[in-house]
Amino acid sequence: MNEHVKSRSLHLCTHTAATLLSLLLVMVFDSTKATVATQQCGSTLLQTLKLARFAQKESVDIIKTYKASQGDMSEIICKVSLSGLPDPNISGLESSEQMSSVHSSLQEFSPHFKRVFDQQTDLQLPDSPLLDQLSVISRRSLYLDSQITVLYQQLFPNSPPLGADGGATSLPPPQNVFQQKVYGCVVLKTYKEFLSNVSKYLRTLKNQMCGINARRINMFF
Repeated sequence: MNEHVKSRSLHLCTHTAATLLSLLLVMVFDSTKATVATQQCGSTLLQTLKLARFAQKESVDIIKTYKASQGDMSEIICKVSLSGLPDPNISGLESSEQMSSVHSSLQEFSPHFKRVFDQQTDLQLPDSPLLDQLSVISRRSLYLDSQITVLYQQLFPNSPPLGADGGATSLPPPQNVFQQKVYGCVVLKTYKEFLSNVSKYLRTLKNQMCGINARRINMFF
């Protein structure tokens, strides 16, 4: 009888140890996945958010420079509404669709930046600080688009890749000087609003993804 009890106790201990080992392995595997996801969140996503916020700050600064360089009617020209510009709002229900919308809009802004730069090159002196800022903001937009593409590939590896371009972009017909000044300011204002929406979107995405991963880790440690 004692041998039977010992055998049964040994069996129960072995079964319990095996069960605990299995649970431990699952916990380690899940926590490892959460840690990797958190590391990704702490690198590409946060880097993209930081870049979007920095680009937004630059867009605020360049509007001030733009107004100062346009003469006495700067406040009037910046209050005019124009059609045919990229939508500053982010479309889509799923996060992958919203990121694709950001990508498309960034690509659509690019030819508008080039048009504004070309127009202001004719209107400003060669050493105008506005021209330098226009060059910087255009390059920053391309860099942000590259970051968005990398982030999209990391977060949605099974989704269709982002398109190579944002589609055909309609630029305005030839404009007089006043129309050029209006156009430039409205493009920059629209871009500033767009970057504000991008920053909000990325901040929400960070809170969702990083918060979930952090809670997963806390469950295990």
